[in-house]
Amino acid sequence: MTTTAESQSTPAVQRRAPASRGLWTMMAALVLLAAAGGLFASTSMSKGSVQGMLPFASVLAIVALGQTLVIQQGGFDLSVPGSVSIVVVICTHYPEGDNAKLLPAVLMALGVAVAAGLGNGMLIKRFRLNPIVATLGTNALLYAGVLGISAGSPRRTTKLLASIAGGETVGVPNAVFFAIVAVAITTVAVKATVVGRRFEAIGANPRAGRATGLKVNRHGVAAYVWAQVLYWLGAVLLAGIIVQPTAFQGDAYLLPSVAAVVLGGTSLLGGKGNIVATALAALFLTQLQQFVLALGVDFAIQTLVQAAALALGVALYTVDWAAVWQRLRPARGTSAAALG
Repeated sequence: MTTTAESQSTPAVQRRAPASRGLWTMMAALVLLAAAGGLFASTSMSKGSVQGMLPFASVLAIVALGQTLVIQQGGFDLSVPGSVSIVVVICTHYPEGDNAKLLPAVLMALGVAVAAGLGNGMLIKRFRLNPIVATLGTNALLYAGVLGISAGSPRRTTKLLASIAGGETVGVPNAVFFAIVAVAITTVAVKATVVGRRFEAIGANPRAGRATGLKVNRHGVAAYVWAQVLYWLGAVLLAGIIVQPTAFQGDAYLLPSVAAVVLGGTSLLGGKGNIVATALAALFLTQLQQFVLALGVDFAIQTLVQAAALALGVALYTVDWAAVWQRLRPARGTSAAALG
């Protein structure tokens, strides 16, 4: 005979955790965007357009994962443009087309990324600087390095990097596989490990974390370091996807990376986030840009669309729409009674 305690505990074990709101939202948004593309801009849904879009969506997804880790700790990283740009410059300028010099250049870029992450983390968590001020300063230093190395001029990528990052396997761009692996590793690290659960708990309530003896500052610094590692990975792929990337290639990734995090349902106040939803949001934003391009609108409108997507994400997850609806209902009822 089953005891009362066992009968009470069984449903709790069998009960599944509710799916993330952000995940469902982004899945629905992708379906609607695909339908809109098929109806109003069919070229945006062609095989060639999708094949060309997926590598850039993968890069944005990887960069947005880094931004997610930072925002989960209640921070904000404005050094994304400089971080991506300096890695692209190092990976294209130092090899000078020589495949044998590619690996040292990639490792050098990784060292720069880790140093930038440590700098951001120490300034913010140890010296209590505002995240916006600290990461803006780091971004300026990184751009100084970009100009020092490249003098603002682009250079062609090596054939080896182009074949790895810009090639395809079984008809799928290689960058997609890198993004899938990055999403899987990040998800497991954050959701399925003790360190990851502590990481989310500290982001949700740093004071409680300190009270329980958790290393709050250490986790905060680690967020910025791992974010830079993800920026590095995305930038290395970007350097191979584009045959001749500019010295300021990272400029296009600040606003979309934040928008992807917000649309994926991660709170700007810190705490839990959905890694997969962030990646889907990056795919949505990249395809949305493809859709807008197919409609033939100006570049300024494309930027406004990204800003609108960010504003929509903030409104969707931060506004208590149930309370707003409750406030509007009496007003509507009163208006109807007055007309009657």
